[in-house]
Amino acid sequence: MRVAKTWIFPILRILIFVAIAVALVKLAFFAAPDAATGSVAVPAGEAVEPQIAVAVGTVTNDVTVDATVEADVASTVPATLAGTVVTVVVEKGQAVAAGDKIATLRSETPQEALVSADGTVTERAPIVKTAVVTSPVAGTVTELSVIKDQEVAVGDAVAKVAPPTFHVTGALAADQLYRLVSRPAEGTASIQGGPAPFACTGLSVGGAGAGAGTTTAGDTGDSSGTGVSGQSVTCAVPGDVTVFAGLATKLTIPAGVATDVLTVPLTAVEGAAGKGVVTVVGADGTEEEREITLGINDGTTVEVTGGLVEGDMVLEFVPGAVAPQEGCVDPMTGEVYC
Repeated sequence: MRVAKTWIFPILRILIFVAIAVALVKLAFFAAPDAATGSVAVPAGEAVEPQIAVAVGTVTNDVTVDATVEADVASTVPATLAGTVVTVVVEKGQAVAAGDKIATLRSETPQEALVSADGTVTERAPIVKTAVVTSPVAGTVTELSVIKDQEVAVGDAVAKVAPPTFHVTGALAADQLYRLVSRPAEGTASIQGGPAPFACTGLSVGGAGAGAGTTTAGDTGDSSGTGVSGQSVTCAVPGDVTVFAGLATKLTIPAGVATDVLTVPLTAVEGAAGKGVVTVVGADGTEEEREITLGINDGTTVEVTGGLVEGDMVLEFVPGAVAPQEGCVDPMTGEVYC
């Protein structure tokens, strides 16, 4: 009995552990063929690049930008006559309508005396001109730049009048700018805790936008950290919508829909506008880099307009690119943000 406890049982335990270890190694590196298909599972120790098939789908190119409500720029009221300020009839903070009187200007131009044939000199009265300066827009007087009896030149600022209107503006990331090639005429603005989403008209792209020069995740789906492009998008807030300067806004710009088109993930394409390169995987496993032409994209999926056919297999990620980390993909849009 002592011999069994001292030698036999320990040896049996060791043999059991060895058998378990061998079984685990076989399962991990020498998997048996699948009974149904006869295919052999890929050894877990090998790194295999994921592939995806070119498929038919719909691409909705809605660009969403982080934007801000801003008051429209005040209009400068210029002097229209070189002379003296006779009256100022408004005060700072006063509401005015377009065409309302702001100030009156007066100028005097001396005339040379008349000398008759007999030497008589007749003095002539100066030429007097007056001008009424009016507001070019309806709004509020935000600045008065002159006082009574002040001398002014043509074009000098007499006052500034801020209209009671607002616009929405935001900075565009480079990839968003490429997605707005079609330049739609309006977008939809939404303000958390504010009015219902409203049409923002007169949409224009160009110039430095709010936050230009910083890195931003401007698009809820385009938060790729590419930074701003130096371009802004701006549109007008309807007069019947109540907003306040400084409110954070989401501006959604519809830039096209492509239905029943060939699509691949953007992660599979090197390049995202006009042309790109994908790695096509043949039936025998060989890989080929192929140039393709691209249509619109939604920040996740891109339309393929040439170079591939439905069912072609391509690498899901550009070779050498870092695959998105777990937790870095938006569960709603599927887009990468870290």
